[in-house]
Amino acid sequence: MDVIQLWWLSLAAFAAVVVVVAALLGLIVGAAKRIDRHAAAIWIVGKQIAGNTVSIWLLEQTNEQVGKLIEETRALVRVAEGIATKLGRTGDRGRP
Repeated sequence: MDVIQLWWLSLAAFAAVVVVVAALLGLIVGAAKRIDRHAAAIWIVGKQIAGNTVSIWLLEQTNEQVGKLIEETRALVRVAEGIATKLGRTGDRGRP
């Protein structure tokens, strides 16, 4: 084998290596793009979940306020029943 044939053989091997490396890099870039798309979808869904659950912490305060409202309503009922009893209207909660 002379020098020129060896030169062409080395160029062919280099070209083959470049093609294989380019193909592998293309696969890596494709996989990275798919990962990026999936990560973006996860991010969007995560933001939607956060938006839907942002006010859950207010439920505790709402429950406290509803409890206070129930207590006040019961107190009003007791007062109304007392007034109805004093007026001589029992059993019908003050209705004539």
